[in-house]
This record gives sequence, C-alpha cells and structure tokens, in this order.
Amino acid sequence: MLSYRHAFHAGNHADVLKHFVQLQLHEYMNQKDTAYTYIDTHSGAGVYALDSGYASKNAEYETGIAPLWERLDLPKPLADYVNLVKGLNPSGKMRYYPGSPYVADKAMREQDRLRLFELHPADAKILADNFRKVAEHAAAQGVVASGRGKRVLVDRGDGFHALKTLLPPPSRRALVLIDPPYEDKQDYRKVRDAVEEALGRFPTGTYAIWYPVLQRMESRSFSDKLKRLHGKDWLNVSLTVTTPGPDGFGLHTSGMFIVNPPYTLEPILRQVMPYLVEVLGKDEGATFVIESGVPLTGSAAARPGAGGAVRVPVGNARRASPLSGTGSLRLPGQAPAGTPGSAGAAGPLGRAANTSGRPTAKTSGRPTAPGSGRPSGPKPPGSRRP
Repeated sequence: MLSYRHAFHAGNHADVLKHFVQLQLHEYMNQKDTAYTYIDTHSGAGVYALDSGYASKNAEYETGIAPLWERLDLPKPLADYVNLVKGLNPSGKMRYYPGSPYVADKAMREQDRLRLFELHPADAKILADNFRKVAEHAAAQGVVASGRGKRVLVDRGDGFHALKTLLPPPSRRALVLIDPPYEDKQDYRKVRDAVEEALGRFPTGTYAIWYPVLQRMESRSFSDKLKRLHGKDWLNVSLTVTTPGPDGFGLHTSGMFIVNPPYTLEPILRQVMPYLVEVLGKDEGATFVIESGVPLTGSAAARPGAGGAVRVPVGNARRASPLSGTGSLRLPGQAPAGTPGSAGAAGPLGRAANTSGRPTAKTSGRPTAPGSGRPSGPKPPGSRRP
C-alpha cells in the first residue's frame, strides 16, 4: 500500500531514480536548438520541506537523497542530479527537495515550455505560488523572459485529459512525465490508455512513466503491458533497495519506463545503477534491472507457440549485458538462468538460451565488489533490428 500525498515520500529512493532519469532526459532534449514542451501530468507541489510537515513524518528521504548528500565519489551523471538538489539548499543543509516541476524548470531553457497539471487543490495552489515566487524573484534580479507567452503554465486539472489537447506540440518535440499515485488500481489502466492514445497523436514524443512495484497484480504486470505499446522502442529500469517484507507493505522497488528513450540513457544507467544499489541498498535483496527492446508488429505479433497457442511478444531484444556471475537474461515464466534442467540455463558466458519466441533484454544485479561502482566482466556487443 502507498500513502499519498507525495510530500510523505519526498526525496526517497523512488524520487532519486525518477528525478535522476528525468534530468538525463532533459539534458538530451537540450542538445537540439529547437524548443520542446515538458508536460507533467501529476506535478505535486513542486518543492518539499524535509525538516517539517509531511516529509518529516516518515523521513523517507533517508532512503534516497540523504545517503548521497555528502558522497565524494558520485558518478558524474548522478553528481549533476545531486548538485541540482543542493542548488535548492544554498546553506548546505539538506532542508528542501525538488519535485519534478522544479527539476524541469532548472534543466530547461528559456525557449522551452512547461505545462504542469495537478488535481489536488492544496498542492495545485502551492505549485502555482512557488512558480509565482520564482518569477517575482527573477524579475527583482532584472531577468526578463525573452520568449513569447508564458514559459510555465500551472493548471489544476486532469493531466491525462491534457495530453489530448497538448499533443502534438507546435515544435513537434515533447517530453511527457506521468507519475500518478497508483493508490487506485485503475491508475495502471489509465496510464497505459493515456500513453497509447498519446502515441497515436504524437508517436515521436518521449514518454517517461514512473511506477511502484507492489504485491498487487496490476503492479506486477504493468511493465509488460507497457512493452506492448507501439513506440519506436522502450527502456525499463527499476531499483530495489531492500527485500520485500512478508506483509507486502512499504515501497521497496520502483521503476521508470521510457517510450522512445534517447540512445544516451542506457549507457548512463549501466554506469549509475550499480552505484545506487551499493549506496542505497539495505540488504542482500537490493538490486537493479535494466531492460530495452522494440515492440513487435505484423506477423511476428501473433506467432504460434507450443500447442498452437498464440504468443503475444513483449518486445524485440536489442541488447543484453548480464553481469558477470550475477546477471541474467530470462524470459517471463522461465526458470532463472543456471537452474538445473531448465531450458534457459546459462552457459559458460552466463547467457540464457532463447527458446520461447518472446524475447526481451534484461540486465540485473548488484555491484561485484564494495566500492567498485561497476559490475565486472566484459559487456557483450548489442544488436539492433534492421
């Protein structure tokens, strides 16, 4: 179960993963001069106080941003994220944590546009007030906006519905972040339906979906359903910081699923995720997973399987880099690699045989040595569909 409003969870391990990935997406989008639109369907309040109010109640930031605050060995992409958070805390003391709207505002350029949506009346008001204060402070410093129209628009409204009116954007470039609370199990269906419709309107946009990994069935099958969306390709990354408890309560794992990801993101994740497991992991259950693929279409989408049953492919495996001794390439429903007698038992190189007709690329594991920050072993070359 999750307790929402987001202020309760500000700065936790799920926020670290979400906002670190978000920042990498912005940095890639900034490489082209053409302006782009950022759409945040569930914006929250924008900034959260960690030393008072909701955030101090459970102090979940101690599972996320706090262990990274004083580290001197951060990989550069992760250091950029931590420095962005520190920019909100000029005293050096960790008092405030930025939500996704603040991350976007700091990462984006003057010509880009932010469209922020929040249904909760209190959070929507705080969000609007925060950006009003930012604008007033900029004006007091003599900073004059050069672009036409308002750079930031805050709307107390339904972000899912907003996608229908905002896509495609005038510049034909957009980054969409979707992260509902998932308290209502219907949120999983709403997210999938919203992204599917958005892809129909604007197939070249980048869509980033945050999700929790919980005991409920809707959560466990969520990423597999997203893999069937008809984007150009997809990337899925998840972070587990502790072994799930027997009662099913608490957030031990979260993920970011990106439709049409930049090619730069996966190498960065392969560098940073082992480090996050090492620093944020609480026990031997801490791990990460990176998957990437391309949805199958046409005749391959209905390939007969054993007994004549029709298989629904999840994705076309593009690359797989199992960690030496700990990683695995495993198909849904298949026994873990190395299980005696299993069809997908790993061979001498740690690669599992693909025999099911439902290919998917997966990398998972923990750092192989304390302080290493990287898994050992050679990285097998990737491959692409023609």
